[in-house]
Amino acid sequence: MTVPQIDMAPGGPRVSRLALGLWRLTNWDLSDEELLALLHEALDLGITTVDHADIYGDYQAEELFGRALALEPSLRDRMQIITKCDVVLVSKRRPAHLSHHYDTGREHILASVDNSLRALHTDRVDVLLIPRPDPLMDADEVAEAFGTLRQAGKVLHFGVSNFFPRHLELLASRLDFPLVTNQVELSVMEMGALHDGTIDQCQMLRISPMAWSPLARGRLFHAESPKAERLRSALLAVGKELGGATIDQVALAWIVRHPARIVPIVGSGKLDRIRRAAAAAELDMSRHQWFTIWTASTGTEVP
Repeated sequence: MTVPQIDMAPGGPRVSRLALGLWRLTNWDLSDEELLALLHEALDLGITTVDHADIYGDYQAEELFGRALALEPSLRDRMQIITKCDVVLVSKRRPAHLSHHYDTGREHILASVDNSLRALHTDRVDVLLIPRPDPLMDADEVAEAFGTLRQAGKVLHFGVSNFFPRHLELLASRLDFPLVTNQVELSVMEMGALHDGTIDQCQMLRISPMAWSPLARGRLFHAESPKAERLRSALLAVGKELGGATIDQVALAWIVRHPARIVPIVGSGKLDRIRRAAAAAELDMSRHQWFTIWTASTGTEVP
């Protein structure tokens, strides 16, 4: 069982069909050696893409990851590191930050990348994302920062996160190289990106979107609502049809089934969950089963 690889975009990076999300890394309570062992297991399963942001874990997750990577630097060449910048948090680790806001200014982007490279113990980031649309974004200034980072070899590819189509179009219009992804919230409980043109745009541009919170932040398992109950019933039924797949596996397979080649981000530090996620990438979901789940989510049949 090995998670397959895909080209994220024409001329873009080759990434794994599932990514390992490090948002909650500081909550996993792993030693450097234990994290290194987890990374080995994920890589052996074919999950070679890891998703970071400078702010994760109150600006500490990249550093924890980097400490583990420093124990075996050769692992860097087996993985693709994605990270993000532009969200500014008030933090004791960033005493100059006076408020929670966005900053897509050139100097902030360049400084954030240099901080990430030091923390991650690497000389390059495979994909840098602007994680939130900034109302004060100067697209020309962002493009200049991207060009500087690209020319220096510090960042190989660029993308965005949580951008609506008009936001992505604006930034793309200022670049002489393509954006390679848009990372958005998507799950069987949160399907907005399928209907607001975001996923359609990615398919049009032939770029693979990434899906954060593909299991709806756990609400899929615990929420007490008619929608959650319908979905659990549908996912269990489809799981039986797929040979005993679990709810989480079916929910991930539902995302993978989409022709836009969406990459779900699995944010778990538990090896059994990572193994189940890897197996989900191989499930062969039918169109009938996909729409059974879609109908359970919307509460109505297709028009």
